Amino acid sequence: MSDRENIQQVASRLRGLRDALELTTAQVAEATGIDEQTYLNYESGNFDIPISFVQNLAQRYGVQVPELLFGSSPKMRSYYVTRAGTGARVERSRAYSYESLAEGFADRIMHPFMVTIDPASNDQARPNTHAGQEFNYVVSGRVELHIGSRAIAMSAGDSITFNAQMPHYMHALDGKPAQFLAIIAQ
Repeated sequence: MSDRENIQQVASRLRGLRDALELTTAQVAEATGIDEQTYLNYESGNFDIPISFVQNLAQRYGVQVPELLFGSSPKMRSYYVTRAGTGARVERSRAYSYESLAEGFADRIMHPFMVTIDPASNDQARPNTHAGQEFNYVVSGRVELHIGSRAIAMSAGDSITFNAQMPHYMHALDGKPAQFLAIIAQ
C-alpha cells in the first residue's frame, strides 16, 4: 500500500469516528487542541497525519490507536508477541515509516514503534508535539534529534527520554537511512 493510500485510510477512519460520535470538525479540533483547518486537512487524506494527533484523538474519544491507524482492535491483554519484521506498518508521514510493535495489545499505556527515516525525506520532517513522554533508542545509522531549540546528534546505541510536549523531530544523517525505537507513553 502506498503512503498516500495509507494516509487516506487513516483519514477515512478519522471521519468515521467523528461521524459515529456525531461531532463537528470544529468540536474535534477544539478537543484535540488544533485549529479546524488543520483537522480538515487531516480528514482530507491529502496531508500527513502526525502519530501524536492520532494518539491524542484516540485517548480523548476512548478508542485504541490501532483502530485508527490499522482499522483493527487489539485483543490481547496478558501479552502480545511481534515477530521480527512483522509489525503492522503505517506510512502516515512521508518523513518516517512506522512499524507498530504492540498493535495487538489492548489498553496499553505505551506505544512502541520501530521508525525508519529515509534521508531523502529529511526536508519533510515537521516539529511534532504530544502528551506524555517519549523514549528514542537509535538502532542503526545516525540521526539528529531536534527538540525545542536544540539539535542533538545520536548514533546507534544512543538513547534519549524527553518531554514530548516540546516540539521535536528527527533527521537521518550521513545520507543514509536510520532506524530508531520510539516508545511513547502517556
